[in-house]
Amino acid sequence: MITESFDNRSEAIISPSAMFGEKKQVCRTAIGTFSVEIQAAVLERYPHETIGEIRAVNGTRPIHLLTVGALKTAFYLSGVGSTMAATDVIEMNWKTGADRFILFGSAGALDREAVSGKYILPTEAYRDEGMSYHYAPPADYIRVRNAEYLAALFEQHHLPFVQGRVWTTDAFYRETRDLVRKRRSEGCLAVEMELAGLQAVCDFHGLELYDFLLAGDLVDQPVYTPEGLQEANHSMDKLDIALMIAENIAEL
Repeated sequence: MITESFDNRSEAIISPSAMFGEKKQVCRTAIGTFSVEIQAAVLERYPHETIGEIRAVNGTRPIHLLTVGALKTAFYLSGVGSTMAATDVIEMNWKTGADRFILFGSAGALDREAVSGKYILPTEAYRDEGMSYHYAPPADYIRVRNAEYLAALFEQHHLPFVQGRVWTTDAFYRETRDLVRKRRSEGCLAVEMELAGLQAVCDFHGLELYDFLLAGDLVDQPVYTPEGLQEANHSMDKLDIALMIAENIAEL
């Protein structure tokens, strides 16, 4: 069973060193976006150089080093879904030396009133995906370790936010009404596709994750429409917040 997949006693057969050679040390912070529109805007807005790439059989994604004032940070387009996004973190760590990852994206609201007009700072993620069970002991939820740090930072910068649980699933076409009601009853504010796997991988490898979300579509509605999803996916305000986080963690 998937809940029996965590093995921290025997050696992994495939390693980043076997795949990519010697580990590089370019920078400590990496920002990942899921939006091609944000990626294009960032590369137009800020000086950058290409320092590597994430390769797969279905395509290649470049890794950039951004210069934003005195800040230098790796920047990349993340794969979607917990497996791809978390594997990207492992490879980015090896190819750049980054050990602090800032990721942001959209989510489906389970409670419109709670998240309306606010950023979501997840405190725990329900593990309805496969990646996390290979990197953490079995449990329903995984704690998001830097949630309180981000809450203090958002308060300092007067950014509206709400804290609470979220639901991570790879199967967004199987977000059924009964499952939505069950996750809501447990305090989940929103549903997304990456966080549980990302947090488990970061915990396993000793990396720091800073993750925030913006709700777009409302999942719990009588007749579903994707209204609001496009804006939540591609709004540039999230990039400005990610850069603010990067500047602050650079001082840690």
